Amino acid sequence: MIVDERIVTFINSLETQNSEILETIEQEALESFVPIIRKEMQSFLKVLLMIQKPMCILEVGTAVGFSALLMSEAAPKGCKITTIENYEKRIPIARENFKRAGREEQITLIEGDAMQVLKEQQGCYDFIFMDAAKAQYIHYLPEVVRLLKSGGTLVTDNVLQDGDIIESRYAVERRNRTIHSRMREYLYELKHHTELVTSIIPLGDGVAVSVKK
Repeated sequence: MIVDERIVTFINSLETQNSEILETIEQEALESFVPIIRKEMQSFLKVLLMIQKPMCILEVGTAVGFSALLMSEAAPKGCKITTIENYEKRIPIARENFKRAGREEQITLIEGDAMQVLKEQQGCYDFIFMDAAKAQYIHYLPEVVRLLKSGGTLVTDNVLQDGDIIESRYAVERRNRTIHSRMREYLYELKHHTELVTSIIPLGDGVAVSVKK
């Protein structure tokens, strides 16, 4: 927890419900131990989308499709979403959830390794949401910046690792040290990238919001 737990509990107590289908999918995900974006991140993402009004969104990391569906509801009418997922067991669940929500025409799910899929993409996206394997963020970054249009927004979730990011690598469990060092490298790149202006916010498990110059 990177923010006082009582503050988070208070903020979440003020939340209104999402649409019925989102509430259902969120509950199913929690019961199946599938990680989805936190309540406070859901609100933040919706606000960003309503401010920017993107018409072309790319998501790296679909899971069961919850965040893609949330974005589809918050984005303007006619917005198209492309989402990438490599975990075979979750792909059919995501596709079924898109169908249940009546969003299968709006959301395109591409199966495969995100690095390879990103390299093959030629579109220019207004908004990119990164919520995949954290150790790979630093490798995805060049392709993501290439695909992001000028003035577009990159949102990266889970960047502060429950506060572990501020610890020495030797204070972090050995199995998490690679992720720890790569995330630190990723955040440094975001803040020093010549094409990006970035704010790192202690919200949820940490979110970085970058705008391409």
